[in-house]
Amino acid sequence: MAETDPKTMQDLTLVVQTLLQQIIDDMSSPIDDLERNITDLMIQAGVEELEGENKIPATRKS
Repeated sequence: MAETDPKTMQDLTLVVQTLLQQIIDDMSSPIDDLERNITDLMIQAGVEELEGENKIPATRKS
């Protein structure tokens, strides 16, 4: 790892930016999957999409 150790502040900044981007990329797919699963569960449960800024659940039709 000695060859890739940052030598300047600019090098360190680049390493940190690269690591942060990798973390974001790695988290993006699981979060998207979780959102899809939650949506699927809400549909199966008969819960409609939340309406308005107050996030009040829509009334269910019986």
